[in-house]
Amino acid sequence: MSVKYGSNELLNTILSGSNDKSVRLWDVRSGKQIQVFNGHKNYVWSVEYSPFVIKNNLNVICSGSWDNTIRFWDIRSNKNQLHIIKGDAEDDGRIICLKFILLKKKEKTKNDLNLCYGSFKGPIRIWG
Repeated sequence: MSVKYGSNELLNTILSGSNDKSVRLWDVRSGKQIQVFNGHKNYVWSVEYSPFVIKNNLNVICSGSWDNTIRFWDIRSNKNQLHIIKGDAEDDGRIICLKFILLKKKEKTKNDLNLCYGSFKGPIRIWG
């Protein structure tokens, strides 16, 4: 359902989201699966490498699903799920796309990193 190519220290990896409800991390060079992340209750429509630093860890990925959740996963600690964001059941319906965006603040020295997501019923939301 979705793929994303890694960068920086996760170069040569690909994330995939599937209709089997899983998120998988692949090694491009060997073509082999590195890890599988389970927890979604429905199709995984979107995957993204997260630039957020969570508990001093830069190796976080996130996934958006038809189950109306966004899940954050730690790829270094044995598939730990770090956090879940639940979409608004009435207004969103399902999560279908994710994108990290940098929003400029009025102050020239600070920017905010936010997660933008699109939903099946139309609303686009910004979290962060």
